[in-house]
Parts: sequence; structure tokens; C-alpha cells
Amino acid sequence: MSGTEPDAVWAVIPARYESTRFPGKALAAICGKPMIQHVYERASDTPSVDRVLVATDDARISAAVAEFGGEAVMTGHHPTGTDRIAEAVRTAMAESGAPHWVLNVQGDEPMVDPGDLDTLVRGMAAVPDGDMGTLVYPLKSQEELHDPNVVKTVLDERRRALYFSRAPVPYPRETGPLGWRHMGIYLFRTEFLFAFANLSLTPLAAREQLEQLRALEHGYAIHCFEAASLTIGVDVPEDVPRAEALLTSP
Repeated sequence: MSGTEPDAVWAVIPARYESTRFPGKALAAICGKPMIQHVYERASDTPSVDRVLVATDDARISAAVAEFGGEAVMTGHHPTGTDRIAEAVRTAMAESGAPHWVLNVQGDEPMVDPGDLDTLVRGMAAVPDGDMGTLVYPLKSQEELHDPNVVKTVLDERRRALYFSRAPVPYPRETGPLGWRHMGIYLFRTEFLFAFANLSLTPLAAREQLEQLRALEHGYAIHCFEAASLTIGVDVPEDVPRAEALLTSP
């Protein structure tokens, strides 16, 4: 499929060098490849994705992407990955037309499952009025439920997000399913991506430090689809050996 077709899907990977806990982590070597290459290759292996871009403000990352044959778009500095993606898509559109969907794939998840990315794209294609979708995965333990670094979400009967929180929601009054954890992968209708990037900051988004709450607070729906696997992010240098072990395990 060409990027000018009306149903085209672009996967865009936001990548910055100045990570607070792990500077330069996009270029961290994992099994002999920079982490950004692992993510790029997995996004490229997604059947429904037509084009993959890395959105970065750092020449070192852009050069690394070019070295392995990928496509990078230089951007300015942005407060969020979504804002960076919006600029990159606008830049790329100037030469090749607009995609119908933009898939936000996190640059620090080298084991992201192409099958799960495909589930999100195909799921949203079946929602005629859908503007934004994401992936969720069942919570497996009380530790996850109470960990503020694990973002929880509550769904309605149509599997649209009611809320996202770092707190344990819904309140675990009774025994039973623990609920859902949010995976930070999004699919935007392209027009909505630009609208979302222009939404004002909202009180709950600021309080929870979760930018997806901006959409809910402004009245937009986020459709949720269940992933088959849980991706493991690389947040600190100590996560690299764990990622290598998982990538090389049979």
C-alpha cells in the first residue's frame, strides 16, 4: 500500500536522546542492535502498517536510523511524544500525502508484538466513528494494581475508556478480576491527531501526568482493545540485560 492511499497506516516512533533516567536509551545496544532498530523492525513487521517513521529531535538518533536503512524525520523540541509525532507527520505529508491512521509506537519497547499492533489497527478500522484507540492487558497481581508506574484503566460496556489512573481503579472491594492495565500505544485518525495535539492541558491529565486524559476530559472517546502479550519497556540501564534475555529466550 502506498502512503497516499486513503486507508494508509503510518507507524511513528517518537525518540528523544535526553531521557531523565536513561540518557541515550534509544541508541542502547540490545543484542547487537540499537533499541530503536528493534522497535522499528517490529513496527515494520505489522501487516497493516504501510510506513514507519522515527520522529526525533536528535541528530545522533536520526543518523542511527539512517544507518540501518530506516526513515527518520527531524522535529523541534516538544513536551510530549504525541506533539512530536504530529510535527513529524505534517512534515512527511508535505511530500507524500496524508495517511488515514497514525500509530504511536513507544521507542523504548523493543519487544512490542506486531500482532498486537495489528489488532489495534484492525479493531479501529471496524469503528466507523472512532478517532483514537489503544491497547489494554489484564492486570495479573495485587502488586501491579497498586504500583503507580502501572497505569490502570476502567472500561465501559463497549470497551471505551472511562478513566485512566495510577491509582488502583476500580476500587478492589471484592475478590474477582483485577481489571486492566494500559499499554502506552495509540492509534489516531490523522485529523484527530492534530486536534489532540492542540487540546489544552486539563486538570486530571496534569494531576495524574497522563496525557490521554486530555482526550477524555475534552469529551472524546478512546476505544480499547485487548493485547495478547505484555510488552516490557526499557526505562533504566538495568533493564537492558532483562530485555536481551527475553529476546534471546526460545
